[in-house]
Amino acid sequence: MKARTMAVVAAGFALILAYTLATLFKDKGDHATPAQGMPMVTITVPELSENAVEGQKLFQKNCSVCHGDNAVGREGFGPPLVHKIYEPGHHSDGSFFVAAKQGVRAHHWSFGDMPPVQNTSMRDVERIVVFVRELQRANGIH
Repeated sequence: MKARTMAVVAAGFALILAYTLATLFKDKGDHATPAQGMPMVTITVPELSENAVEGQKLFQKNCSVCHGDNAVGREGFGPPLVHKIYEPGHHSDGSFFVAAKQGVRAHHWSFGDMPPVQNTSMRDVERIVVFVRELQRANGIH
């Protein structure tokens, strides 16, 4: 009888553990899931260089509708760029240029494909990248 009780308790514990882990890791984006349209991450915005300030303005004009103000993402619209997935070792600066020019097929997040960004020059994207990288560094993403 004692062995049977122990088996039931162990099975119950295993179910609780499995449920807890599944709940914690169900979103592969490694972030909390706020209400639609709300920021996905909280960041520190540092004092920006002159080029990054220009990039921030361009980002606001061209990118923030999906990626949120200061690249924090918008639930239901687009991922945060201040996120470890977009660190330079995983997504080089060149990936931002390709994304702006050609768009991107969804591969890390479930927001759908990103269309090309119309009316952005290479110089615009260069400044946007400076802005995003400064935000990332200020938030421990190198």
